[in-house]
Amino acid sequence: MNRTILRLFFFVVFLPLAITVDAQNKLPEWTLGPFVRPENVNPIISPKTESIFTDPIIRKKIAWEAGDVFNPAAAVHQNKIYVLYRSEDRSGTGIGMRTSRLGIAESSDGIRMKRSPEPVFYPDEDEQKANEWPGGCEDPRIAVTAEGLYVMFYTQWNRNIFRLAVATSKDLKHWTKHGPAFSKAYNGKFKDLKCKSGSIVTKLENGKQIIAKINGKYMMYWGERFMNIATSTDLINWEPALNGKNELDMIVKPRKHYFDSDLTECGPPAIVTDKGILVLYNGKNRGDAERDTNYVAHTYSAGQVLFDLKHPSKVIARLDKPFFVPTAPFEKSGQYPSGTVFIEGLVYFKKKWFLYYGCADSRVAVAIYDPASKK
Repeated sequence: MNRTILRLFFFVVFLPLAITVDAQNKLPEWTLGPFVRPENVNPIISPKTESIFTDPIIRKKIAWEAGDVFNPAAAVHQNKIYVLYRSEDRSGTGIGMRTSRLGIAESSDGIRMKRSPEPVFYPDEDEQKANEWPGGCEDPRIAVTAEGLYVMFYTQWNRNIFRLAVATSKDLKHWTKHGPAFSKAYNGKFKDLKCKSGSIVTKLENGKQIIAKINGKYMMYWGERFMNIATSTDLINWEPALNGKNELDMIVKPRKHYFDSDLTECGPPAIVTDKGILVLYNGKNRGDAERDTNYVAHTYSAGQVLFDLKHPSKVIARLDKPFFVPTAPFEKSGQYPSGTVFIEGLVYFKKKWFLYYGCADSRVAVAIYDPASKK
Protein backbone atom coordinates (compact mmCIF):
# COMPACT_ATOMS: atom_id res chain seq x y z
CA MET A 1 0.00 0.00 0.00
CA ASN A 2 1.61 3.31 -1.09
CA ARG A 3 1.51 6.48 1.04
CA THR A 4 -1.32 8.15 -0.91
CA ILE A 5 -3.59 5.14 -0.54
CA LEU A 6 -2.59 4.80 3.12
CA ARG A 7 -3.50 8.44 3.82
CA LEU A 8 -6.83 7.99 2.05
CA PHE A 9 -7.51 4.85 4.08
CA PHE A 10 -6.94 6.66 7.37
CA PHE A 11 -9.05 9.61 6.21
CA VAL A 12 -12.03 7.43 5.27
CA VAL A 13 -11.87 5.10 8.27
CA PHE A 14 -10.93 7.37 11.15
CA LEU A 15 -12.17 10.85 10.29
CA PRO A 16 -15.93 10.10 10.59
CA LEU A 17 -15.33 8.71 14.09
CA ALA A 18 -13.42 11.84 15.09
CA ILE A 19 -16.24 14.04 13.77
CA THR A 20 -18.83 12.02 15.66
CA VAL A 21 -16.97 12.21 18.96
CA ASP A 22 -16.27 15.93 18.53
CA ALA A 23 -19.91 16.64 17.70
CA GLN A 24 -21.06 14.85 20.85
CA ASN A 25 -18.65 16.86 23.00
CA LYS A 26 -19.83 20.20 21.60
CA LEU A 27 -23.29 20.32 23.09
CA PRO A 28 -25.36 23.52 23.11
CA GLU A 29 -24.97 25.68 26.21
CA TRP A 30 -28.49 24.89 27.45
CA THR A 31 -27.73 21.17 27.78
CA LEU A 32 -26.11 19.16 30.56
CA GLY A 33 -22.87 17.45 29.61
CA PRO A 34 -20.81 16.01 28.07
CA PHE A 35 -21.09 12.86 30.16
CA VAL A 36 -17.96 10.74 30.12
CA ARG A 37 -17.74 7.06 30.99
CA PRO A 38 -14.95 6.50 33.56
CA GLU A 39 -12.28 4.16 32.23
CA ASN A 40 -12.22 0.51 33.26
CA VAL A 41 -15.10 0.66 35.77
CA ASN A 42 -18.29 -0.14 33.83
CA PRO A 43 -20.51 -1.97 34.26
CA ILE A 44 -20.66 -1.10 37.95
CA ILE A 45 -23.48 -3.57 38.73
CA SER A 46 -24.00 -6.96 37.06
CA PRO A 47 -26.27 -9.97 37.74
CA LYS A 48 -25.44 -11.95 40.85
CA THR A 49 -26.55 -15.55 41.23
CA GLU A 50 -25.52 -15.84 44.88
CA SER A 51 -27.97 -13.18 46.13
CA ILE A 52 -30.75 -15.17 47.79
CA PHE A 53 -34.00 -13.81 49.21
CA THR A 54 -37.13 -15.46 50.62
CA ASP A 55 -40.00 -14.11 48.58
CA PRO A 56 -42.98 -13.20 50.84
CA ILE A 57 -45.57 -14.19 48.22
CA ILE A 58 -44.36 -17.57 46.99
CA ARG A 59 -42.57 -18.19 50.33
CA LYS A 60 -39.56 -19.70 48.68
CA LYS A 61 -35.92 -18.73 48.44
CA ILE A 62 -35.09 -17.20 45.10
CA ALA A 63 -32.02 -15.84 43.32
CA TRP A 64 -33.68 -12.46 42.94
CA GLU A 65 -30.98 -10.74 40.80
CA ALA A 66 -29.64 -13.72 38.88
CA GLY A 67 -31.28 -12.79 35.56
CA ASP A 68 -30.52 -9.17 34.68
CA VAL A 69 -29.95 -5.88 36.52
CA PHE A 70 -30.67 -2.54 34.86
CA ASN A 71 -32.59 0.79 34.81
CA PRO A 72 -31.32 2.42 38.03
CA ALA A 73 -32.44 5.37 40.12
CA ALA A 74 -29.98 7.32 42.24
CA ALA A 75 -30.05 9.60 45.28
CA VAL A 76 -27.62 11.20 47.73
CA HIS A 77 -28.00 10.32 51.41
CA GLN A 78 -25.53 11.03 54.24
CA ASN A 79 -22.77 11.97 51.81
CA LYS A 80 -23.08 8.77 49.77
CA ILE A 81 -24.72 7.92 46.49
CA TYR A 82 -27.35 5.21 46.67
CA VAL A 83 -28.41 3.39 43.52
CA LEU A 84 -31.71 1.52 43.43
CA TYR A 85 -31.71 -0.76 40.41
CA ARG A 86 -34.21 -3.06 38.77
CA SER A 87 -33.30 -6.72 39.16
CA GLU A 88 -34.93 -9.72 37.55
CA ASP A 89 -34.91 -13.32 38.69
CA ARG A 90 -35.03 -16.29 36.30
CA SER A 91 -38.67 -17.20 36.83
CA GLY A 92 -39.63 -16.70 33.19
CA THR A 93 -38.39 -16.11 29.65
CA GLY A 94 -38.56 -12.84 27.74
CA ILE A 95 -38.72 -9.15 28.64
CA GLY A 96 -41.44 -8.51 31.22
CA MET A 97 -42.05 -12.18 31.95
CA ARG A 98 -39.93 -12.44 35.08
CA THR A 99 -40.44 -10.77 38.45
CA SER A 100 -38.67 -7.46 39.02
CA ARG A 101 -37.52 -6.19 42.41
CA LEU A 102 -35.34 -3.24 43.36
CA GLY A 103 -31.87 -3.82 44.73
CA ILE A 104 -29.82 -1.16 46.51
CA ALA A 105 -26.12 -0.30 46.41
CA GLU A 106 -24.17 2.48 48.13
CA SER A 107 -20.99 4.28 47.16
CA SER A 108 -18.68 6.94 48.59
CA ASP A 109 -17.29 7.86 45.18
CA GLY A 110 -20.24 7.10 42.90
CA ILE A 111 -18.37 4.29 41.16
CA ARG A 112 -17.42 1.49 43.55
CA MET A 113 -20.63 -0.09 44.78
CA LYS A 114 -21.42 -2.01 47.96
CA ARG A 115 -24.59 -4.00 47.32
CA SER A 116 -27.19 -5.29 49.73
CA PRO A 117 -27.72 -9.07 49.53
CA GLU A 118 -31.50 -8.63 49.57
CA PRO A 119 -33.85 -6.38 47.59
CA VAL A 120 -35.06 -3.19 49.23
CA PHE A 121 -38.39 -2.88 47.38
CA TYR A 122 -40.57 -5.65 45.94
CA PRO A 123 -44.07 -7.12 45.58
CA ASP A 124 -45.38 -8.17 48.95
CA GLU A 125 -48.52 -9.32 50.72
CA ASP A 126 -49.73 -5.73 50.90
CA GLU A 127 -52.46 -3.55 49.40
CA GLN A 128 -50.43 -3.08 46.19
CA LYS A 129 -50.04 -6.80 45.46
CA ALA A 130 -52.75 -6.79 42.77
CA ASN A 131 -50.88 -4.06 40.91
CA GLU A 132 -47.39 -5.54 41.31
CA TRP A 133 -47.65 -9.32 41.13
CA PRO A 134 -46.32 -11.27 39.33
CA GLY A 135 -44.49 -8.74 37.12
CA GLY A 136 -43.00 -6.72 39.91
CA CYS A 137 -41.63 -3.24 40.62
CA GLU A 138 -39.70 -1.67 37.76
CA ASP A 139 -37.71 1.33 36.54
CA PRO A 140 -37.48 3.70 39.54
CA ARG A 141 -36.72 7.43 39.55
CA ILE A 142 -35.92 9.14 42.87
CA ALA A 143 -35.65 12.71 44.14
CA VAL A 144 -35.64 14.29 47.62
CA THR A 145 -37.36 17.25 49.25
CA ALA A 146 -35.50 19.95 51.17
CA GLU A 147 -36.79 18.29 54.36
CA GLY A 148 -35.24 14.93 53.44
CA LEU A 149 -38.25 12.97 52.16
CA TYR A 150 -37.32 10.72 49.25
CA VAL A 151 -39.99 10.34 46.58
CA MET A 152 -39.79 7.40 44.20
CA PHE A 153 -41.76 6.93 41.01
CA TYR A 154 -41.76 3.38 39.69
CA THR A 155 -43.73 1.10 37.40
CA GLN A 156 -46.14 -1.43 38.85
CA TRP A 157 -46.44 -4.40 36.51
CA ASN A 158 -49.02 -7.13 37.10
CA ARG A 159 -48.66 -8.41 33.50
CA ASN A 160 -51.98 -6.84 32.62
CA ILE A 161 -51.59 -3.07 33.11
CA PHE A 162 -48.43 -1.12 33.87
CA ARG A 163 -48.98 1.90 36.10
CA LEU A 164 -46.87 4.78 37.35
CA ALA A 165 -46.82 4.55 41.15
CA VAL A 166 -45.41 6.52 44.10
CA ALA A 167 -43.49 5.49 47.21
CA THR A 168 -41.75 7.58 49.91
CA SER A 169 -38.91 7.02 52.37
CA LYS A 170 -36.69 8.86 54.84
CA ASP A 171 -33.66 6.59 54.43
CA LEU A 172 -34.00 4.87 51.00
CA LYS A 173 -34.31 1.50 52.72
CA HIS A 174 -37.74 1.56 54.36
CA TRP A 175 -40.47 2.55 51.95
CA THR A 176 -44.17 3.39 52.13
CA LYS A 177 -46.16 2.49 49.02
CA HIS A 178 -48.88 4.96 48.01
CA GLY A 179 -50.17 3.23 44.89
CA PRO A 180 -50.82 4.55 41.36
CA ALA A 181 -50.01 8.24 40.94
CA PHE A 182 -53.14 9.08 38.91
CA SER A 183 -55.74 6.93 40.69
CA LYS A 184 -57.68 9.85 42.22
CA ALA A 185 -57.32 12.43 39.44
CA TYR A 186 -60.51 13.50 37.66
CA ASN A 187 -62.64 11.12 39.77
CA GLY A 188 -60.60 8.09 38.77
CA LYS A 189 -60.63 8.75 35.01
CA PHE A 190 -57.03 7.56 34.65
CA LYS A 191 -57.02 4.83 37.30
CA ASP A 192 -56.32 2.14 34.70
CA LEU A 193 -54.22 4.27 32.37
CA LYS A 194 -51.16 2.47 31.06
CA CYS A 195 -48.43 4.86 32.15
CA LYS A 196 -44.84 4.98 33.37
CA SER A 197 -41.66 7.07 33.68
CA GLY A 198 -42.06 10.02 36.05
CA SER A 199 -39.41 12.77 35.93
CA ILE A 200 -40.09 15.11 38.85
CA VAL A 201 -38.73 18.65 38.60
CA THR A 202 -35.75 19.45 40.84
CA LYS A 203 -33.37 22.35 41.39
CA LEU A 204 -29.90 22.94 42.80
CA GLU A 205 -29.98 24.82 46.09
CA ASN A 206 -26.85 25.32 48.17
CA GLY A 207 -25.15 22.48 46.32
CA LYS A 208 -28.02 20.04 46.85
CA GLN A 209 -30.47 18.75 44.26
CA ILE A 210 -33.96 18.99 45.75
CA ILE A 211 -37.55 18.78 44.55
CA ALA A 212 -38.84 22.15 43.34
CA LYS A 213 -42.23 23.76 42.90
CA ILE A 214 -43.25 25.31 39.60
CA ASN A 215 -46.00 27.94 39.69
CA GLY A 216 -46.81 26.90 43.25
CA LYS A 217 -47.10 23.13 42.68
CA TYR A 218 -44.87 20.09 42.43
CA MET A 219 -44.51 19.05 38.83
CA MET A 220 -43.27 16.12 36.81
CA TYR A 221 -42.89 15.23 33.19
CA TRP A 222 -43.99 11.67 32.50
CA GLY A 223 -44.70 9.28 29.67
CA GLU A 224 -43.24 6.67 27.35
CA ARG A 225 -44.64 7.18 23.83
CA PHE A 226 -44.99 10.88 24.50
CA MET A 227 -44.31 13.42 27.26
CA ASN A 228 -46.99 14.96 29.40
CA ILE A 229 -47.07 17.08 32.57
CA ALA A 230 -48.64 16.23 35.92
CA THR A 231 -48.90 18.40 39.04
CA SER A 232 -49.39 17.70 42.73
CA THR A 233 -49.80 19.47 46.04
CA ASP A 234 -48.69 16.54 48.23
CA LEU A 235 -46.19 14.55 46.06
CA ILE A 236 -48.46 11.50 46.23
CA ASN A 237 -51.61 12.28 44.28
CA TRP A 238 -50.93 13.61 40.78
CA GLU A 239 -53.13 15.23 38.15
CA PRO A 240 -52.19 14.85 34.48
CA ALA A 241 -52.48 17.95 32.30
CA LEU A 242 -55.32 17.93 29.76
CA ASN A 243 -55.75 19.83 26.51
CA GLY A 244 -58.79 21.71 25.23
CA LYS A 245 -60.42 18.42 24.21
CA ASN A 246 -60.14 17.08 27.76
CA GLU A 247 -57.52 14.59 26.60
CA LEU A 248 -53.93 14.07 27.74
CA ASP A 249 -51.82 17.02 26.63
CA MET A 250 -48.99 15.43 24.67
CA ILE A 251 -46.33 18.15 24.66
CA VAL A 252 -43.44 16.11 23.18
CA LYS A 253 -43.89 13.36 20.62
CA PRO A 254 -41.64 11.07 18.56
CA ARG A 255 -40.20 12.55 15.33
CA LYS A 256 -39.92 10.70 12.03
CA HIS A 257 -36.33 10.05 10.92
CA TYR A 258 -34.83 11.07 14.26
CA PHE A 259 -33.22 8.95 16.99
CA ASP A 260 -36.48 9.29 18.98
CA SER A 261 -38.73 8.25 16.08
CA ASP A 262 -40.49 5.52 18.09
CA LEU A 263 -40.81 6.94 21.60
CA THR A 264 -39.72 9.76 23.93
CA GLU A 265 -39.59 8.25 27.41
CA CYS A 266 -38.83 10.54 30.35
CA GLY A 267 -35.55 9.85 32.12
CA PRO A 268 -34.15 11.00 35.48
CA PRO A 269 -35.46 13.94 37.54
CA ALA A 270 -35.79 17.13 35.52
CA ILE A 271 -33.67 20.16 36.49
CA VAL A 272 -34.43 23.87 36.71
CA THR A 273 -31.58 25.78 35.07
CA ASP A 274 -31.02 29.43 34.23
CA LYS A 275 -32.27 28.59 30.72
CA GLY A 276 -35.49 26.78 31.68
CA ILE A 277 -36.57 23.28 32.76
CA LEU A 278 -34.26 20.60 31.37
CA VAL A 279 -35.53 17.06 30.79
CA LEU A 280 -33.18 14.24 29.86
CA TYR A 281 -35.08 11.46 28.12
CA ASN A 282 -34.77 8.11 26.39
CA GLY A 283 -35.40 8.07 22.67
CA LYS A 284 -36.07 4.84 20.82
CA ASN A 285 -35.42 4.50 17.10
CA ARG A 286 -38.03 2.89 14.90
CA GLY A 287 -37.30 -0.22 12.87
CA ASP A 288 -38.98 0.79 9.62
CA ALA A 289 -38.56 3.43 6.91
CA GLU A 290 -39.32 6.21 9.41
CA ARG A 291 -36.29 5.48 11.56
CA ASP A 292 -33.07 7.48 11.81
CA THR A 293 -30.64 5.61 9.56
CA ASN A 294 -27.66 7.00 11.50
CA TYR A 295 -28.49 4.61 14.32
CA VAL A 296 -29.33 0.93 14.59
CA ALA A 297 -33.01 0.04 14.38
CA HIS A 298 -34.73 -0.11 17.79
CA THR A 299 -31.75 1.49 19.56
CA TYR A 300 -32.36 3.41 22.78
CA SER A 301 -30.26 6.60 22.98
CA ALA A 302 -30.57 9.65 25.23
CA GLY A 303 -31.78 13.12 24.31
CA GLN A 304 -32.43 16.45 26.02
CA VAL A 305 -35.29 18.91 25.73
CA LEU A 306 -35.67 22.36 27.31
CA PHE A 307 -38.99 23.83 28.46
CA ASP A 308 -39.96 27.39 29.32
CA LEU A 309 -39.89 27.94 33.10
CA LYS A 310 -42.99 30.18 33.08
CA HIS A 311 -44.82 27.99 30.56
CA PRO A 312 -43.58 24.43 31.33
CA SER A 313 -45.41 22.82 28.39
CA LYS A 314 -43.62 25.05 25.86
CA VAL A 315 -40.54 23.54 24.22
CA ILE A 316 -37.69 26.03 23.81
CA ALA A 317 -35.03 23.70 22.43
CA ARG A 318 -34.51 20.01 21.66
CA LEU A 319 -31.49 18.03 20.55
CA ASP A 320 -31.75 16.56 17.07
CA LYS A 321 -28.98 14.07 17.83
CA PRO A 322 -28.59 12.03 21.01
CA PHE A 323 -26.01 13.17 23.55
CA PHE A 324 -25.47 9.60 24.75
CA VAL A 325 -25.51 6.45 22.60
CA PRO A 326 -24.63 2.76 23.07
CA THR A 327 -20.93 2.22 22.38
CA ALA A 328 -19.54 -0.38 24.79
CA PRO A 329 -20.03 -4.09 24.04
CA PHE A 330 -22.19 -4.59 27.17
CA GLU A 331 -24.44 -1.72 26.00
CA LYS A 332 -25.10 -3.57 22.76
CA SER A 333 -25.40 -7.17 23.93
CA GLY A 334 -27.66 -8.59 26.56
CA GLN A 335 -31.40 -8.92 27.05
CA TYR A 336 -31.88 -6.09 24.51
CA PRO A 337 -29.23 -6.64 21.82
CA SER A 338 -30.27 -3.72 19.59
CA GLY A 339 -28.36 -1.47 21.97
CA THR A 340 -29.56 0.48 25.00
CA VAL A 341 -28.34 3.25 27.24
CA PHE A 342 -31.45 3.84 29.35
CA ILE A 343 -30.99 6.83 31.68
CA GLU A 344 -32.94 7.02 34.95
CA GLY A 345 -30.59 8.11 37.76
CA LEU A 346 -29.05 11.60 37.93
CA VAL A 347 -27.48 13.14 41.03
CA TYR A 348 -25.29 16.12 41.86
CA PHE A 349 -22.46 14.86 44.06
CA LYS A 350 -19.16 16.51 45.00
CA LYS A 351 -19.68 19.21 42.34
CA LYS A 352 -20.19 16.69 39.55
CA TRP A 353 -23.20 15.14 37.85
CA PHE A 354 -23.44 11.34 37.97
CA LEU A 355 -25.69 9.70 35.38
CA TYR A 356 -26.70 6.09 36.00
CA TYR A 357 -28.16 4.02 33.20
CA GLY A 358 -29.22 0.56 32.12
CA CYS A 359 -27.16 -1.27 29.50
CA ALA A 360 -29.09 -3.46 27.06
CA ASP A 361 -31.53 -4.33 29.90
CA SER A 362 -28.78 -6.40 31.51
CA ARG A 363 -26.21 -4.24 33.38
CA VAL A 364 -25.87 -0.91 35.22
CA ALA A 365 -23.25 1.71 34.34
CA VAL A 366 -22.32 5.31 35.15
CA ALA A 367 -21.15 8.37 33.22
CA ILE A 368 -19.95 11.63 34.79
CA TYR A 369 -20.15 15.28 33.81
CA ASP A 370 -17.78 17.71 35.50
CA PRO A 371 -19.02 21.32 35.02
CA ALA A 372 -15.48 22.54 35.76
CA SER A 373 -14.37 20.94 32.46
CA LYS A 374 -16.33 23.60 30.54
CA LYS A 375 -14.51 26.49 32.22
